[in-house]
Amino acid sequence: MTDYEEFKNAFYKQSGIDLNLYKEKQMKRRITSLVERNGHSRFMSFFFAMQNDKELYNSFINYLTINVSEFYRNPTQWELFEKSMIPMLEKLKGDLQNVKIWSSACSTGDEPYTIVMILSKYLPLSKIRIIATDIDMSAIEKAKQGIYSDRSIKDLPDEFLKKYFKKIGDNSYKIIDEVKNCVNFSQLNLLEYDYPQNMDLIVCRNVLIYFTEEAKVNIYKAFNRSLVHGGILFLGSTEQIIGSIKYGLKPIQTFFYQKVKNIE
Repeated sequence: MTDYEEFKNAFYKQSGIDLNLYKEKQMKRRITSLVERNGHSRFMSFFFAMQNDKELYNSFINYLTINVSEFYRNPTQWELFEKSMIPMLEKLKGDLQNVKIWSSACSTGDEPYTIVMILSKYLPLSKIRIIATDIDMSAIEKAKQGIYSDRSIKDLPDEFLKKYFKKIGDNSYKIIDEVKNCVNFSQLNLLEYDYPQNMDLIVCRNVLIYFTEEAKVNIYKAFNRSLVHGGILFLGSTEQIIGSIKYGLKPIQTFFYQKVKNIE
């Protein structure tokens, strides 16, 4: 067994995160870079160092999850979400405030807070509730703090920036508590397939590109189980599901899929 294979096995036993389900070449290159940057020549040497250094372990999880997130990322998709998907969701549930939404890889909160702000055009904030999960607890803590750089908000419409953010420094903004209170953050590993149930909308953008085809198949099936009939899956701008119907998902717009049947 190679040093890297031994590292993957040991890390899986400790964390429950199966690195075999991430694209091998891409992930190994990232991990090698981090291992060498921390002064180690072997993967297992780095693993043992993580056993004795919680901060190092947490930084590895953070590095592993590739947290790149921005408010209103890919604006045309969010415009399509507002114009086409919100009416579909309202028709599905009869009332928007009954819609159950899950931001499934929420990173530092930019995505679920974007959803809240868009929905606030149709509902009072007090009626909006969103589930948001990520594998990385440090990202979740940042999301709960709600402090962002000007880079994170560069694509955000001015109406949202003026209404829902306070400037707290030359390049920093804090989202108001009324928006933060709409989102319930918790930790979840997408590769364990234990998802929230009866969701009307699942948002999973710019995450699946890091997984193997085998992992994606299991995730699509788990998304199907998580969605109600007629529920919507919203993917990222670099992602599409080839042959989506075999997962019970029908394409309805670019990067949007609707559950049309249950699968085994």
